[in-house]
Amino acid sequence: MNKSQLINAVAEQTNLTKNDVKKAIDVFFDIAEQKLQQGDKIVISGFGVFSVAQVSERVGRNPRTGEQVRIPARRSVRFRSSMEIE
Repeated sequence: MNKSQLINAVAEQTNLTKNDVKKAIDVFFDIAEQKLQQGDKIVISGFGVFSVAQVSERVGRNPRTGEQVRIPARRSVRFRSSMEIE
């Protein structure tokens, strides 16, 4: 499901306009992005937890040449689903 399909599904089930649903979803993603950049967790009961993890530097390989390449450390968003999702 992509973003426009999500907007359509929510609009159908809530009888809200697609514009209103799009604004709400855009605001949710903006706030989620800000909070994750600040290092906060986003806990959605019954769905899961989004958090930020530090991934350490590592050595990888260029698949074309086989040459070793240093992959720098970075922050990555992690998702842990709720036990209620099967």
